[in-house]
Amino acid sequence: MEQLLTVIKLGLSTLPARRGAALVVVVGMACAIGAMVSVQSLNQGLLGVIDMGRADRAIILSKGSEGEFNSAISQTDSALIAETPGVARAPDGRPAASPQSLAYAAIPKKSDGLDAFVTMRGVGPQGLAVFPDVKLIEGRMFQPGRFELIAGRSASDMFKGLTLGQHIALPGGNWTVTGIFTSNGDTHESEILTDAATLLASQHQTAFKTEQVLLTASAALGPFKSALTANPQLSVDVKSERDLLAEDWKNLTSLLSTVAWLVGGIMGFGALLGAFNTMFNAVQLRTVEIATLRALGFGGGPVLASVLAEAMLLAATGAVIGMALAWFAFNGAQHSMGGLVIRLAITPHMMLIGLIFACLLGLFGGLLPALRAVRLPIASALRAT
Repeated sequence: MEQLLTVIKLGLSTLPARRGAALVVVVGMACAIGAMVSVQSLNQGLLGVIDMGRADRAIILSKGSEGEFNSAISQTDSALIAETPGVARAPDGRPAASPQSLAYAAIPKKSDGLDAFVTMRGVGPQGLAVFPDVKLIEGRMFQPGRFELIAGRSASDMFKGLTLGQHIALPGGNWTVTGIFTSNGDTHESEILTDAATLLASQHQTAFKTEQVLLTASAALGPFKSALTANPQLSVDVKSERDLLAEDWKNLTSLLSTVAWLVGGIMGFGALLGAFNTMFNAVQLRTVEIATLRALGFGGGPVLASVLAEAMLLAATGAVIGMALAWFAFNGAQHSMGGLVIRLAITPHMMLIGLIFACLLGLFGGLLPALRAVRLPIASALRAT
């Protein structure tokens, strides 16, 4: 251990003389890990929103529908669904069930003025019982029968025209923003809510898109689903809100994760080559020093470990710099994606993975140079002086 610490200390003391080569490793790792963490933060933000979906809130779609917008639930079916056992009761004693009408609204973003699609969700009279997390923080609730809506705080922060009292052009005419709400950062905070019947009439439609119900407990989903599918009057599919969100966004989250590792891998390979070249040069410059240590009785193990430690230290330094830059640039930033407003998140777990990945790259980049240092012929190296 004493030999190891001595050799590492000697190696690090020569770093200032080799700072140009060392910076190649540091900068390469900073770019690789910073890019990987930045892309992963987008995926992490998306997963964070999806995970907010409730297991005790069920979504009923027409049989075979691939999503909410492709579904159709008649008003007769909506009434049957609401009376199915397993549905919780609202404070007024009625079933906590809400027929849903949906529309897309093209609204310009505050950041660049480009239009993006925002989901406009019409909810029934028991909408707030189905969505107990929805809390007004400004203004008042919309009134049924009027072109009024309330906007989620995330949507209000991201898009123009969704502040209290403003009017926006949506299906049927100009709609007034009467309130701003929060919902614990879930998907509905990226939406605008209004009265289902009013939105349905503005679109000249008669069938709702879906029905959402709040269950008595998440364990009630199975019996509730069985009761609905066994009813010959209904032809529907039933999923928990959490499961539906996971299915809808599965492909995108997988793609983002793959892209993050692909970008990190490609840039990491370049950083690996930089570490390999830098450590070979370091061994070459320290030929006499290493040979002298070996002649004085220092074993090959400490020499090997010192070269690897230097490579990993440089890689870790670059990783920390890259992650710090990514943190300041992206953590907490908002981004609109597919109708969702997501908040980018760089988590400690993500940073730990980035640090481990960088250290592994440094380890592999320094392995062959370290083996060369160990196998260095002592006599010939000393004669070279």
